Amino acid sequence: MESLTPVSYIKSKKRVAEHGEVFTPPWLVEAMLDLVKEETERIDSRFLEPACGSGNFLVAILRRKLAAVEIKYGKSKFERQHYALLALMCLYGIELLEDNIAECRMNLLEIFAEYLELEETNPLFRAASYVLSQNLIHGDALKMSTHDGQPITFAEWGYLGKGKYQRRDFRLDALTLSSTFSAEGSLFAHLGKHEIFTPAKAYPPMTVRELAALAPGPICGDLP
Repeated sequence: MESLTPVSYIKSKKRVAEHGEVFTPPWLVEAMLDLVKEETERIDSRFLEPACGSGNFLVAILRRKLAAVEIKYGKSKFERQHYALLALMCLYGIELLEDNIAECRMNLLEIFAEYLELEETNPLFRAASYVLSQNLIHGDALKMSTHDGQPITFAEWGYLGKGKYQRRDFRLDALTLSSTFSAEGSLFAHLGKHEIFTPAKAYPPMTVRELAALAPGPICGDLP
């Protein structure tokens, strides 16, 4: 579980004792991410932090991804906005403590909004808020269930171009079987992943404004 606070690595001894809550310092986060540097700088690479806390790792990855967006799409406002949202869509987290997951969502949304200079009523802000509500789960990664006992389901997002996104939902317990099915000598090793894994739900392509409409609150402003 992580925290953005660089000098405070323990919120309370009680939380450490009950939940094993220990925060990773930023310098160590960066050093660990450097081990997979190319992936952290690829806009569409997906990362899952199973004990994300308030988001140290996810925040650092998002900053790297947005830097990549700026280098590749900085000259086009339309592409810059839509690929920035894709970068956010590719980050996932699970957290046992409710206050931590709320803080994690807030931290990532703040970085995203700051990068694109968004007001809270902007459709991109609302869309990002909705995406984070789906990608950052209040639950138990070991039990693969949400805080209310439902199976954890993640949304797989893809950018189709021209301002449209594709969403497919997959259950975490099915996704974790991937390495078992593909292992050499496995009964299922000869099968392609498409023959084993099917989405729990698939959605028609959606625009930013359609995603924004799924988040609570009013929507104002226009997209380019």
